[in-house]
Amino acid sequence: MDKDRIKGSAKQVDGTVQESAGKITDNPKLQAKGKARKSEGTLQNAFGKFKDFFRKG
Repeated sequence: MDKDRIKGSAKQVDGTVQESAGKITDNPKLQAKGKARKSEGTLQNAFGKFKDFFRKG
Protein backbone atom coordinates (compact mmCIF):
# COMPACT_ATOMS: atom_id res chain seq x y z
CA MET A 1 0.00 0.00 0.00
CA ASP A 2 1.33 3.38 -0.99
CA LYS A 3 2.04 6.10 1.59
CA ASP A 4 -0.18 8.51 -0.36
CA ARG A 5 -3.16 6.25 0.21
CA ILE A 6 -2.58 6.23 3.96
CA LYS A 7 -2.02 10.00 4.16
CA GLY A 8 -5.01 10.63 1.92
CA SER A 9 -7.30 8.53 4.10
CA ALA A 10 -6.09 10.37 7.19
CA LYS A 11 -6.81 13.72 5.52
CA GLN A 12 -10.29 12.54 4.60
CA VAL A 13 -11.04 11.63 8.22
CA ASP A 14 -9.53 14.88 9.47
CA GLY A 15 -11.61 16.84 6.96
CA THR A 16 -14.80 15.06 7.97
CA VAL A 17 -14.17 15.86 11.63
CA GLN A 18 -13.35 19.47 10.81
CA GLU A 19 -16.46 19.82 8.65
CA SER A 20 -18.65 18.34 11.38
CA ALA A 21 -17.15 20.67 13.96
CA GLY A 22 -17.98 23.58 11.67
CA LYS A 23 -21.58 22.43 11.39
CA ILE A 24 -21.94 21.95 15.15
CA THR A 25 -20.43 25.34 15.98
CA ASP A 26 -22.19 27.05 13.06
CA ASN A 27 -18.82 28.13 11.66
CA PRO A 28 -18.99 28.19 7.84
CA LYS A 29 -15.26 28.94 7.51
CA LEU A 30 -14.31 25.81 9.49
CA GLN A 31 -16.87 23.82 7.53
CA ALA A 32 -15.37 24.95 4.22
CA LYS A 33 -11.84 24.12 5.40
CA GLY A 34 -13.05 20.64 6.33
CA LYS A 35 -14.60 20.10 2.91
CA ALA A 36 -11.39 21.24 1.22
CA ARG A 37 -9.28 18.96 3.42
CA LYS A 38 -11.57 16.03 2.68
CA SER A 39 -11.31 16.68 -1.07
CA GLU A 40 -7.54 16.94 -0.83
CA GLY A 41 -7.47 13.58 0.94
CA THR A 42 -9.67 11.99 -1.70
CA LEU A 43 -7.32 13.15 -4.46
CA GLN A 44 -4.22 11.99 -2.60
CA ASN A 45 -5.81 8.61 -1.95
CA ALA A 46 -6.68 8.25 -5.65
CA PHE A 47 -3.11 9.17 -6.60
CA GLY A 48 -1.81 6.47 -4.27
CA LYS A 49 -4.14 3.90 -5.86
CA PHE A 50 -2.87 4.99 -9.28
CA LYS A 51 0.74 4.49 -8.18
CA ASP A 52 -0.09 1.07 -6.68
CA PHE A 53 -1.74 0.02 -9.93
CA PHE A 54 1.34 0.82 -11.99
CA ARG A 55 3.74 -0.73 -9.52
CA LYS A 56 1.95 -4.07 -9.76
CA GLY A 57 2.06 -3.75 -13.51
